[in-house]
Amino acid sequence: MARTHPLPVDPLAEAKRQWLAHGWTEAADGMSLVTSVMRAQQLLLARVDTALRPFALSFARFEVLRLLAFSRTGLLPLSSVVARLQVHATSVSSTADRLVRDGLIVRHRDPHDGRAALLEVTDAGRALVERATTALNDEVFADPGISTQDATDLVAIVARMRKAAGDFADPKPQPEPL
Repeated sequence: MARTHPLPVDPLAEAKRQWLAHGWTEAADGMSLVTSVMRAQQLLLARVDTALRPFALSFARFEVLRLLAFSRTGLLPLSSVVARLQVHATSVSSTADRLVRDGLIVRHRDPHDGRAALLEVTDAGRALVERATTALNDEVFADPGISTQDATDLVAIVARMRKAAGDFADPKPQPEPL
């Protein structure tokens, strides 16, 4: 969370200084990167939580609703939701259970595979996620706290890191249309 009175020294810079002082030079830059990204994530998540609180949504619940609302039919297999959100199936299933309980989505059996589940956003879920998206856009996404250029650069840097970690692959080239 953001402080009303900033600290007089950057604790992450101090941590790096300590790493260097203790002879962990080869790890100091990596420690600084990891802790900086984790702190930035805490700050952004606090803003997201504040924006979503009036809608009684966590970011996980918002993501499931938003993904379903983005789909053409409002219906996706649970396995597709898991793959696209890149979280464990148990987490998505638990989130889906709470959304079902709240009447925001419906869970169906896949008619082609009785073991698989389909998730479908309800009208109430669609209306809620639209209002929540407006709040996130206004309160967080339109001004994430850094310049547009810094945001573009940071997204590119993090994308390279994610790709190197195997998070995604470049899309296959598409054939030219006939």
